[in-house]
This record gives sequence, C-alpha cells and structure tokens, in this order.
Amino acid sequence: MIDTSTPWTGRPVEVGLVGAGPWARAMHARILGQGPETRLAAVWARRPEAAQQTAAPYGAQVAASFRELLDRCEAVAFAVPPAVQAELAPLAAQHGKALLLEKPLGPDLTAAQRVADAVFDAGVVSQLVLTKRYHPATQAFLDAARGRAITGARSCYLHGAFLGGDFATGWRLEHGALLDLGPHLLDLLDTAISPITGIRSTGDSRRWLELTVEHDNGAVSQASLSGSVAVPLPLTRVELFGPDMPLSYDTANIDHEDCWPVLRRTFATAVRTNQPPELDAARGLYLQRLIDQAGRHLARQ
Repeated sequence: MIDTSTPWTGRPVEVGLVGAGPWARAMHARILGQGPETRLAAVWARRPEAAQQTAAPYGAQVAASFRELLDRCEAVAFAVPPAVQAELAPLAAQHGKALLLEKPLGPDLTAAQRVADAVFDAGVVSQLVLTKRYHPATQAFLDAARGRAITGARSCYLHGAFLGGDFATGWRLEHGALLDLGPHLLDLLDTAISPITGIRSTGDSRRWLELTVEHDNGAVSQASLSGSVAVPLPLTRVELFGPDMPLSYDTANIDHEDCWPVLRRTFATAVRTNQPPELDAARGLYLQRLIDQAGRHLARQ
C-alpha cells in the first residue's frame, strides 16, 4: 500500500468531477477537494444547480458542458450511474485524461469492454474506486492471506441501502446487489484466495443472492450479497479456512475515512508517474467478466 505519511511535494492533479449526487458530494468532491495531492478544478452534472452546490465548498468551477469540463482538468472522476460512466469515460480517455472510475465499469460486459478498450487505446492512467481496498486493515488481511493454504471460505456483503434513501437509485434497484456489491466481494475473494475460475449463483439479486465460487487453487468460497436487509451497519466479512486457524476480515470496526487519503495519494501518484495502479480499468473489466458469468448462470435458473 502506498505511503501517505510523507508530505506530497508534487503539483496537485487538477481533477474534474462528473456527477453531483449524494456519492459525488460525500466522497468524490470532498476527498478530491481536500488535497494536497489533488485539486477539484470543476464539476459538471446534468443538473446545474446540483453541480453548483457540489463545487462551491471547494472553490471549483461549474462546467456548462462535459467538453468544458475536459478543458478545465487533467483527470476526470466519475460519480454517475454505470451507463453514464460507460458513455462518457471513453470520451475523456480519447482526450488524454486520466480516469478515476467507479465500479462497475458499465451496466454490462459490452459497455465495460468499451471503457477498458478506450483506456488501453489512449494509453491513459485509470484507477478503480473499490473503497475498502484502500484501507490499511484490508491490505493487512490480504498480506496475511498471501501464500496461505486455503480450503474454503465464506463471505458476505450486506446492507439496507436498497430499502430507501439516497442510494436507492434506479440502476441499483434494477440490477441489484450483483452489479453494485459484487465487484467488492469478488475482488477480495479473488485476491485473498486465488484467481476465480467459475461461479454458480442462485437467489434474487434484488433481494438475496448466493454465489458459489471456484478458485484456481481448488478452494471453494461462498458469497452472500444483499442490499435489501436491515442491518445496523453495512457488513463486509470474509473468513478463510484451511489447515491453519481461520483468518477473518470484518469491516464492522474500520473507519472508512482512513481509505480516502490512500485512494487520493494512489491516484495522484499514478497520474504523475504515468503508471496505473493495481486497481485499474483492466481490473474492473476482469471483475465485470466475473459478474457477467454469475448473472448468466442466475438467468438459467
């Protein structure tokens, strides 16, 4: 994990933000606007009044169009539904902009492939916002799992955001937990255990979904996903089993504020060195292929 303890001495990356919804305000604008590695240069959204509210606390400009946003920045962050990201991210890449991308890359595999292809063709830096992966506790868990003999695992990602509130948005209610929560949990299982070679699924992505995941090392893991259950706090848990005592990861006691400085420093370093981080568009496409596989199996049930 990148070191954030040393002072940032480089020039801040000028970032333009696409989107002005709850997630854009709560995370993207706030984190990118705090610096010192980044500066929120401009905000563009389809609702100008929302863009103004998002930009004002950080002294950012409000762009009248997406093209104007591109003219005002050197990198673009996306906080919009997957279909909108898949439409606009390739255009930003074609204009030579580094990309801070949300998961999933797109609403389906075809759209995600277009985003990844645009990044590759343009040769621009990209980074995927998988929030928990930037927390020191997550990295410690993955370090402890490295080289470990694992026979099986069980895991879950559960919350109640689909029941109502700011994050009960159209695309989440339509596609459910597989597209929204699946990238996070599949990334953890794939990284902690070994590459995923197959997925079987059952249930309802809009209510409760169960995945049986096969790994390259012969291990089998179970993953439970739901955004429609009442829990005190969003819960992400992974337990690894084998000949040694179990190794567990649980987000119940972690402070997500610890993720943001790492995410911001990782992105700025990638932009300034022109070296993509581990979690880039290629990783996003890999995860989308796994989601697509799970979705196709579910459709056959």
